[in-house]
Amino acid sequence: MECNESINFTNPNFALTARTDNVDAGQSRYWYSYSRGHDWQGPCKIPNFDTPGTAARTDYLIDDKNTCTLFLTAAKSDGKEGHTFCVRTTDGGITLRFLSWIGPEPEGLSIMPASIRLSKTDILVATRRREGDHRFIAAYLSHDNGNSWNQLDNPVNNTGEGNPPAMIKLKDGRVCLVYGYREKPCSIRAKLSRDGGLTWGKAHILRNNGSSRDIGYPRVVQRPDGKIVAIYYFSDEKIGPERFIEATIWDPPKL
Repeated sequence: MECNESINFTNPNFALTARTDNVDAGQSRYWYSYSRGHDWQGPCKIPNFDTPGTAARTDYLIDDKNTCTLFLTAAKSDGKEGHTFCVRTTDGGITLRFLSWIGPEPEGLSIMPASIRLSKTDILVATRRREGDHRFIAAYLSHDNGNSWNQLDNPVNNTGEGNPPAMIKLKDGRVCLVYGYREKPCSIRAKLSRDGGLTWGKAHILRNNGSSRDIGYPRVVQRPDGKIVAIYYFSDEKIGPERFIEATIWDPPKL
């Protein structure tokens, strides 16, 4: 369906989720809620922006009541996943305007973006990358509010068989990145940056007892007391054969 009613992005109970029907050249849609996910409105169709198709996952930044930037993945020119880009609405979701590609079209893939706003003009994005047998997390920085991007050094040079990032700006100004490491010992890890993603410290192991590669896809928030809550799915044969959702509460090292 087409959504013709303006969304209030600053509603205190607002939530948004974006999905696709095909990870290669799909049709993406989003749903939104004013009840913290108890009830949803939609689906609202996301344009393909002259690409073979899109593969939306949920990642967005809210600036005001009417303005929201969504970070999405489009099919590459060969119809395969994936090339990350961003779009913006300034009228509450009635129209979405293409802003920019995040990096050049890769030979492999760049998917599953995670974004944070560093300032009114600076946005940092991390993506799940694959080039040949190399799986890693890449980072891109925009100094003009998403209109153009510069690639930074990789926050994570090896994620095993590959895993998407989650990212948050902490109250003390540092950036925290959480990801799954899909290689024995399979683990959930975190890294911290003091300079807005230009450089990163060592990997902190939040959990390292995964019984298989089927782990990760984290989300991360910071509690009022400063502790970090990383939520992810995990496999532990001691508990059972099925994957499950768990969380690690972590007190990051002091500045």
